[in-house]
Amino acid sequence: MIKFQKGTRNEFDRLQEADGFEERAEIIRRQLAEVFGSKNLSFLLGSGCSSFKSDGQELGIPTMGPLAQEFRGLFDAKEREPLLANDFVTAEQKDRLHNELGIDLLHEDYQWNLERMMEALMTTHQFCISSNKENFKEAVDTVEEVISGVKKFILQKCTQGQFAQGDDSVVSLYRRFYQSLATRSRGLASPWVFTTNYDLFNERAMDRSGIPYANGFSGTVERRFNPATYRRALAEQLDISSKRWAAVEGYVYFCKLHGSVNWTEEATGLYPIREATDLPNPAEDRVMIYPTPSKQTASFGSPYADMFREFQRQIVQDQSVLLVAGFSFGDEHVNNIIFQGLTLPGFRLIAFLDPDTNDITKQLASLGDPRIWFIWGEDETTGKKAHYFDNIVKYLMPSSADQKADQAIEKILEKLLAKPQGENNDEG
Repeated sequence: MIKFQKGTRNEFDRLQEADGFEERAEIIRRQLAEVFGSKNLSFLLGSGCSSFKSDGQELGIPTMGPLAQEFRGLFDAKEREPLLANDFVTAEQKDRLHNELGIDLLHEDYQWNLERMMEALMTTHQFCISSNKENFKEAVDTVEEVISGVKKFILQKCTQGQFAQGDDSVVSLYRRFYQSLATRSRGLASPWVFTTNYDLFNERAMDRSGIPYANGFSGTVERRFNPATYRRALAEQLDISSKRWAAVEGYVYFCKLHGSVNWTEEATGLYPIREATDLPNPAEDRVMIYPTPSKQTASFGSPYADMFREFQRQIVQDQSVLLVAGFSFGDEHVNNIIFQGLTLPGFRLIAFLDPDTNDITKQLASLGDPRIWFIWGEDETTGKKAHYFDNIVKYLMPSSADQKADQAIEKILEKLLAKPQGENNDEG
């Protein structure tokens, strides 16, 4: 059953027993439409948004749990056979890491979270570099090889799949999400979208929809990270004679909190973080797909510190609303910033998530705070899950008449363009 909880109140209390998915979805849509009129609107998208299964086949990118399980499977002799020519982390490297430093890549702490493994490896790398003991310095190469292998695995999973072979299912979902943001009134501040994902679905969706956005990078031939771009807005000239300007409608500020598969870091320069046009090689380039050395320390630098600063700044804005999808509150640093927001009376948190997911969500639900909303559950008749990204964008996000017309036109164009030239056209 689909559920909608505000603090301790069930928003579906007044519905009849016979009312189904559409009636519940309509209530959610109406309330989200009101939320979209908030002074400051932000979104936090986790790995669940980039995972989409159809008929049991993954068309996107597996979430962190299945990804970690697949990585563990590489060390299973039966599953390794077809991958011998393309190893990410070899059994010999794994054993050497365990023997030299006591780090077991198959430890239960990393069983469902590759990022936790990366955090341990990054911290170990910093320790070995700083140590004056010879045995630790000798282990640096081993740690770097393993880090490179894990990054290579993540890079492959984020860039190779059905979506890289012409399937646009996931990109289409993201496009619908960004098109929904256009329902926001023109006079309001531009929305912010934060994500912990490394993939490029967001960028492709906005590019294909012609949505202008700032992602922290500037330049054309060489795009480099410059946080000052987040302080800028895009404007259009209304009247040449009187020099009247207005902010461009539909502008989006976009932040990737954990980095991206196409970010690399150079050794020198005022702006060392580059946005690559071609996918980098973790063995040769320093691919920026994870905050280092540890996300919860104060020492991790640009661009991560800048991204988290923008996240914190947006959360504490007046009348700020944060909508969370595909994220299960597994990142301590992100959680702490959200908790800071909850100390402000004007902040609202809307999570598309079962409040019984983990200890953090249970604690949030137990507060009974009406500013904390949970939307989740599965409709028994249709099988639609309210907390899944595809159903959120298709049935729960507010939409305008223009958006529906655009989607209808787009479908017609896709059919026409997919039709072979000359078919049913005897006139040549």
